[in-house]
Amino acid sequence: MANKERFRFTPGLILASLLIAGCSQLDVATLRGTGDMGIIIERAAGNALVVETTHHSILARVEGLGNLSHASAVFSRDERYAYVFGRDGGLSKVDILRGRLVKRVVQGGNSIGGAISQDGRLIAVSNYKPGGVKIFDAETLTMLADIPAVYGHDGERSKVVGLVDAPGQRFVFSLWDAGETWVVGMHDPQNPQIRKFRDIGKFPYDGLITPDGRYYIAGLFGEDGLALLDLWNLDAGVKRILGGYGRGEQALPVYKMPHLEGWAAAGDLLFVPAVGRHEVLVIEQKNWQEVGRIAVHGQPVFVMARPDSRQIWVNFAFPDNDTVQVIDVPTQRIVKTLKPGPAVLHMEFTPRGEQIWISVRDDDLIVVYDTETLRQVTTLPADKPSGIFFTSRAHEIGL
Repeated sequence: MANKERFRFTPGLILASLLIAGCSQLDVATLRGTGDMGIIIERAAGNALVVETTHHSILARVEGLGNLSHASAVFSRDERYAYVFGRDGGLSKVDILRGRLVKRVVQGGNSIGGAISQDGRLIAVSNYKPGGVKIFDAETLTMLADIPAVYGHDGERSKVVGLVDAPGQRFVFSLWDAGETWVVGMHDPQNPQIRKFRDIGKFPYDGLITPDGRYYIAGLFGEDGLALLDLWNLDAGVKRILGGYGRGEQALPVYKMPHLEGWAAAGDLLFVPAVGRHEVLVIEQKNWQEVGRIAVHGQPVFVMARPDSRQIWVNFAFPDNDTVQVIDVPTQRIVKTLKPGPAVLHMEFTPRGEQIWISVRDDDLIVVYDTETLRQVTTLPADKPSGIFFTSRAHEIGL
């Protein structure tokens, strides 16, 4: 025993141990993880509700985010911060754990969305006015690069649409007026490397990227078809797919542009909203050929796959926007038609897909459904809600 070293408890060590123990107990009682959290846009009021999905509760309301009539959001890779893109050109950084606005900058006159880089350090914002993309430091919201969407011989600037992040620290977007798709490498934020693909088709209105980050697809408003770019093989250029869909048929008035970022991938099949038609197109990804069409209630806006890809949920443009339909993927048949309420604007699945949250603007409600029983679970109050964004998006390419 005499040879064994004895541990001595000094007064300072005892005090530190007590403080650490006390802090641990406090942390367990007050801190939370971000994995079941998200935000809901209150579009008319310019607010964002911070919510958690486990107990269907509203944790905070963050005000002062500007014009959110077409707002979208992305999340930092640790899921703590939401970056909200407002229609008035506002870029807002929201701390969802503290429920407060960290910083807001007005970077343009008319903004339509944004993306976060692969490493989480850069925020890109796409603008209608002035047409182009601006890149910001995710920590400080300091602007690092300005990429004007200049085209033609007269230096005109195009509206930018379909901005997504891509592997290799890249952003990809399309130019509405120019009919172009640009791929921008951002390894050096001070020196963006831009590759331009011209003549992709008339009026690309939105874009999407496949979940593996390989293919970028731009929807075309000015003509039938889609424009496909293989990001693994840029030298192959843009390929036109589905060039004949709808040709020879009477086009319907388009009440709301479909959102391709809300497309659905289920196995080898893609489910895409048809512009101006009461149809969902089914595409086989192996050869990019149409293999089916599903007649639906109205003009689809969002066509979204449950995380396990067994179901496709579809909402619709006015005047059919009180309805949501559920498609069974194996049979490609509608298995349920739901009526959540007037003006269904957005849907979002919980991370594992057991529930779906639906915003019903004109009833000032969020309606939650069980995706197995297709029954309503609960509702939450919200002031003219639109976009619903959960933190699980932080780990998905293109969202």
